Amino acid sequence: MNNKTNYEYLLSDLSSLKGVGTKTKNLLKKKNINNLFDLLWKLPKSYTDRSLSSKIKELKIGEIQTVTIIPQKYNFPRIRKLPNRVLCSDETGEIDCIFFNSYEGYIKKILPLGKEITVSGKIGHFKNKYQITNPKYVSEDSSLIKQTHNKYSLTEGISEKIYNKILNQIINNLPVFNEWHSKSILSKFKNISWNSSIKELHKPENIGNYKSNFYQRLAFDEIFSTFLVNSEIRKKIRKIKKKNKVINFNKQNSIIDKLNFSLTDDQQKSLNEINKDLSSPNKMFRLLQGDVGSGKTIVSLLAAINTINSGFQVAFMAPTEILARQHFTLAKKLFPKNINIALISGKSEYKVKKEILQRLENNKIDIIFGTHAIFQKKVIFKKLGLIIIDEQHKFGVNQRKKLSDKGGSNCDVLLMTATPIPRTLTMTIYGDMDISIIREKPKNRKPIKTYSKLEVKIEDVLKFIKKEINLGNQIFWVCPLIEESKKLDHSSAVKKYEYLESKFPNQVCLLHGKTEVDEKNEILNNFLNNKFKILVSTTIIEVGIDFPNANTIIIENANKFGLSQLHQLRGRVGRGDKDSTCILMFKSNLSENAKKRIKILKDTNDGFLISEEDMKLRGFGDILGFKQSGVKNFKLADPIHNSDLFILAEKEMRRIENSNEDIGKFKPLIKLYDRADIINDIA
Repeated sequence: MNNKTNYEYLLSDLSSLKGVGTKTKNLLKKKNINNLFDLLWKLPKSYTDRSLSSKIKELKIGEIQTVTIIPQKYNFPRIRKLPNRVLCSDETGEIDCIFFNSYEGYIKKILPLGKEITVSGKIGHFKNKYQITNPKYVSEDSSLIKQTHNKYSLTEGISEKIYNKILNQIINNLPVFNEWHSKSILSKFKNISWNSSIKELHKPENIGNYKSNFYQRLAFDEIFSTFLVNSEIRKKIRKIKKKNKVINFNKQNSIIDKLNFSLTDDQQKSLNEINKDLSSPNKMFRLLQGDVGSGKTIVSLLAAINTINSGFQVAFMAPTEILARQHFTLAKKLFPKNINIALISGKSEYKVKKEILQRLENNKIDIIFGTHAIFQKKVIFKKLGLIIIDEQHKFGVNQRKKLSDKGGSNCDVLLMTATPIPRTLTMTIYGDMDISIIREKPKNRKPIKTYSKLEVKIEDVLKFIKKEINLGNQIFWVCPLIEESKKLDHSSAVKKYEYLESKFPNQVCLLHGKTEVDEKNEILNNFLNNKFKILVSTTIIEVGIDFPNANTIIIENANKFGLSQLHQLRGRVGRGDKDSTCILMFKSNLSENAKKRIKILKDTNDGFLISEEDMKLRGFGDILGFKQSGVKNFKLADPIHNSDLFILAEKEMRRIENSNEDIGKFKPLIKLYDRADIINDIA
């Protein structure tokens, strides 16, 4: 490497390394190792100590040991299946080096007769003589072998020896960067540099040393690079000038007065924040995050009507057609008759779709509801002023960035999610956005009572259901997702449907992963219209859909789910003003961990508190909906164990933003952590 301050060395192709050909490169890619930098984060899981040399008479059978010997005699049998053998010795005894599938020339090269050679491998014993079979570590230079060798989780086809050789090349050529952190930040990690931290990370004696300065410093770099990118995106979006909306509060309040409930303080606060953004000359890029049933939809519809009254169009996207239709129906009920409202559906006829698209383009539609199809290229708006996206947790940073560009400079963006997540995750996943949070539930919402029940007590549950049906209520019965197998999932739901149908004839309907979209919508609509009393379903029942008449949910094999998912499923009921119940069923006595989860669910209906506890119990990668979030791609940082580093990074980011500090010095950090596609113009 010519320029040791050049981060591009670490981002170069694997084939730039000695000993890495096409085969090895492809094997490493299977482990998601695409460049030199990626290799640095495959940490050693243990090590083999080959540093101590033994005499032959001291060797221990079954252990990996290092011995210096002199080859005395070759034995190359003519029968191909028999191994090649080299008799070796030292002053204390004899040992055979055994080779299967190795050529005579190779053996003579590595074990020349009469020369002192150091060999390391697992010691065996055969016919009263020590032996080493296929030794991988053989050299005249004992210093190359008498070392501690790291052991890694390897792809099949790459030996420990080759892997160490490849990695040592990178570590020996590590660039020395100019320090990008302030003295204040560096002092938190005892002033250790990035370069030294990487070297320490790969030393055998440091395996698992997560509290060390070098580990903490590298985890901080990872977190901070994400915060830097998010900050730059926020800055870029805020620089976009737009025509501000003029909020007509009289018209807004006339709709609020129509509601049969008062807005909570959190709803009002969030609405004020959104209105402030809408009426600002800067583009809005905001997330509205709320707990299950906290009333995000009404806030978003009020933002929509304020945008429409200011002379702009609104696009409202939902993840499913039935949820889009639910929002459409609510808007028709709330909005004045002069507001033109449309729904674009997969079931709409071509002629109807064509007419809707023409009306949109001619500004004859004020607000359109639909799924992701409303953002296709052929959908053209005359004067789009606000994009609202419901349940957007599958949108990563790049997708959000493209979305904010879609509507042009005059278009504000409001994303919504009903998935409460811990603060450290919010800072990381949504750091590119402004955030409004609704924690309170509407005053008319009664807390859902949660019970746990052994499966053998199913008769008690059936009696309870019968009583609820007689009172005119409806029930969700959720079957477990067993090892994420659609086949098993499907059969368990079908069996439960058949069982319940025998108990409650003509009152049960079934929904599972194999149900076609049209049939699924029909089933949900029938349930919504009270044609059935029990809906047996897998976990595909929609987030956000209101079934006001459903007040009971039974969740089978509840220990298969995390807290956050149980809370989300529980949120399918309690949408009306009735007393609601969630029954968690189990096959056998609960583990201590499962008991903790049940206690938390019984004690609180606060999704934010539940998500914090869930993360502590299960790890951040399992929090509902965030397996695809990108946080899972952190190499070292962990929102649970490194929460202090997240807070430190946030504080440092605010300092840099407030002082307008040039972030050019962070260019290597941003580029190394693979964020270059988002910020390409850093000086």
